[in-house]
Amino acid sequence: MRVGWLLVRHEVRLLASLALWVARRTHGTGGGVAFGYARGQGAMMAGFAFVCVVETVALSVLLWDRPVVHAAFLFLDVYTVVFVVALHASSVVRPHVLDVDRGALRIRRYVHVDLLVPLERIGAVRRELRMTHERADGELDVEVGSQTSVTLELTEPVTHVGFFGRSREVRVVRFHADDPDGLVRALGRARV
Repeated sequence: MRVGWLLVRHEVRLLASLALWVARRTHGTGGGVAFGYARGQGAMMAGFAFVCVVETVALSVLLWDRPVVHAAFLFLDVYTVVFVVALHASSVVRPHVLDVDRGALRIRRYVHVDLLVPLERIGAVRRELRMTHERADGELDVEVGSQTSVTLELTEPVTHVGFFGRSREVRVVRFHADDPDGLVRALGRARV
């Protein structure tokens, strides 16, 4: 039952992100400075949505003479296209946020990852482009398009809560930003 609730909550957040995207608004930026990460995956998501549209048209033609099966597959295929577009929209409307007043950096990816890192726990920050990531204890890789561009080394661990509610302590956080140099500079100024 808990997993079902998590999946429903995920879908609602995606659809809310789609509505925010259409309204050209962001989620949770408040008084902070937003740093996007969606450009690194925009072409891939557009290509994936295009393939889903082609599949929808092809199946619609193939199943035209079977109305019940046609309706079921048409619903699923259209929902898949909406899901892909909403996934991209969630990455646009939920950017990373540096909030100096709150003393925190909010690292996000879609509606799946939302990690709050207090600025006083950041020991080192650097621009570091990585294309491969191996899972390691105490490390969190928030990849976009299989890459990360900023690395944070923390003086104290922060708790990351995963999609299904499992938590773990992390001391190194790697994530992607469209403007990694600007984010690293802004973090340097905020930590002083």
